[in-house]
Amino acid sequence: MTKQILLAPLAILPGKDQPQPTTIEIDLDSGVITSIKEGLVRPTEEDGDVMVIEIEEGKVVLPGLVDTHVHLNQPGRTEWEGFQTGTLAAISGGVTTVIDMPLNSIPPTTTLEGLKVKRAEAEKVGVNCDIGFWGGIIPGNADELVGMLDQGVKGFKCFLIESGVDEFPCVGEKDLIKACEALKDTNALILFHAELDSTAHTHASPPSPDPKEYSTFLASRPESWEVDALSLILKLARRYPSLRFHIVHLSAASALPSIRQARAEGVKNLTIETCFHYLCLTAEEIPDNATQFKCCPPIRNSSNRLELRQALIDGEIDYVVSDHSPCVPELKKGDFLESWGGISGLGLGLSLLWTEFQQDEKVDLGRVVDWMGSAQAKQVELEDKGGLKVGNKADWVLFDPKKQWEVTTQSLLFKNKISPYIGKTLSGLVEKTYLRGQLVWDHAKGVEGVNFSQGSLL
Repeated sequence: MTKQILLAPLAILPGKDQPQPTTIEIDLDSGVITSIKEGLVRPTEEDGDVMVIEIEEGKVVLPGLVDTHVHLNQPGRTEWEGFQTGTLAAISGGVTTVIDMPLNSIPPTTTLEGLKVKRAEAEKVGVNCDIGFWGGIIPGNADELVGMLDQGVKGFKCFLIESGVDEFPCVGEKDLIKACEALKDTNALILFHAELDSTAHTHASPPSPDPKEYSTFLASRPESWEVDALSLILKLARRYPSLRFHIVHLSAASALPSIRQARAEGVKNLTIETCFHYLCLTAEEIPDNATQFKCCPPIRNSSNRLELRQALIDGEIDYVVSDHSPCVPELKKGDFLESWGGISGLGLGLSLLWTEFQQDEKVDLGRVVDWMGSAQAKQVELEDKGGLKVGNKADWVLFDPKKQWEVTTQSLLFKNKISPYIGKTLSGLVEKTYLRGQLVWDHAKGVEGVNFSQGSLL
């Protein structure tokens, strides 16, 4: 059969917050959506030999989701994660496209050669969803950037503070000006880990100097670092209006007034993301030595969480990502100051956000799908992803919004089963994930039912 027809009583279509009855026709040879009709339109004899999938009442058809912030760490640190395990976790949560960060692989994706090595490795081992790549900006690599852009990287990540790995050093203003000058004839996207340890600030002394206590770590990464970083980023955004600037994993709500003001003054080339963990977790709930909660910038208090949440609803924050940043268990041992900073959550995002927002009258399922789909596809210029529309790739997801389930180590499919979400009960379960019309994940069958390595390199 070369044609698939979905009869979906509930489907989320572009621009619609509420699901509606929809008939979707897919050409399986090309893996593309060829027709979308309102209502349930059963095939006729003229349609020929078709595969009809009748969606059960109560289940919702969504577009395949996008996660533009993951660290898959292959090659070089595949004991932390890898292309196979990371993309398997992705499809289990309805994510059909990921964009891989330029670190913590060895080599990092900071040269054209490093990009070639990473692409070759992904092709060799296979990927379970589609995957694109970010490049990186480090001191001295400005001459590499245009070449990487020509070879398909989606943009460039940099750090304004030490990254935690030696092969990806942070940059200063002079390095950034060199990079922006190299890229100024493009519309490249530059991503910032936006923490800047400005010596002008005196650090608040922690309530307790005990490194076992989360408050000690939280005080060591103050919100002022994010506010100071934003000042530098806005300076660059104004100087280089043809380039696009983006703040990854915003955690400090105190940066929001400056973002509002800059946009009101006409800055149009700045976008913002936040993460599931900043919207779903709070500093107050983190026990001593619970280093599975440690990330940089840190999870902050409950009032900060509510401000971020409102900024997302109001459209001041553009979308939400996992920032899946795993490591081996040994690196999570010890206290909050010495352990690795990174949270693992790839594949859990849709359930996390739906659990968080399902009771909010301002947020329907379509809005959550926008934050996790179309907004991110648009950001990385994947025009045929992120929505159920004619001409798009037939990446789709079957979602049960009412199903409750518990996150366990067994349910986690990424390599190292360390996560702050273990033990949490979530609402909404991805039952099936399709990539270009092909079933790749079926929750009922688990890993045994996976159609492996159907993903493509973007």
